[in-house]
Amino acid sequence: MDIKQIQDLIKFVAKSGVNEVSIEEKDFKITIKTNQEPTYVTATVPVTAPQPAAPAPAPAPVEAPQAAPAKTDDTSNYVTIKSPMIGTFYRSPSPDKPAFVNVGDDITAGKVVCIVEAMKLFNEIESEVSGKIVKVLVEDAQPVEYDQPLFLVEPK
Repeated sequence: MDIKQIQDLIKFVAKSGVNEVSIEEKDFKITIKTNQEPTYVTATVPVTAPQPAAPAPAPAPVEAPQAAPAKTDDTSNYVTIKSPMIGTFYRSPSPDKPAFVNVGDDITAGKVVCIVEAMKLFNEIESEVSGKIVKVLVEDAQPVEYDQPLFLVEPK
């Protein structure tokens, strides 16, 4: 099994909602586990006991004070670079080297922006867009999930 097949399998497992997959061949074994919580379905059963005939009085309406609108960053005009796999995010090729990109850097499509280590393999992640790095969304050496946003880019 080559790295492309492993990456495709990781993507499939992440999208499928399965918590764990194991594959074993004669000289190869791989187990992929996700951090997804199991899904539980709860059914409600109607109560058959008689209910009181008189409804409770409705509470009087209370005027809520007008809250100031929450300030949010408008990221709708930015492109998000996402992690193509589960692994550990690194901003530089090694601890003693500078980061691949920093906020304010101009990038072109195909430029390496970070590394994601998965199963002792260091995968260079390339930008698919040209633009300017606006925000780094992940800390160095932090675990990342499949499709997790890594960078915000203002496209050119």
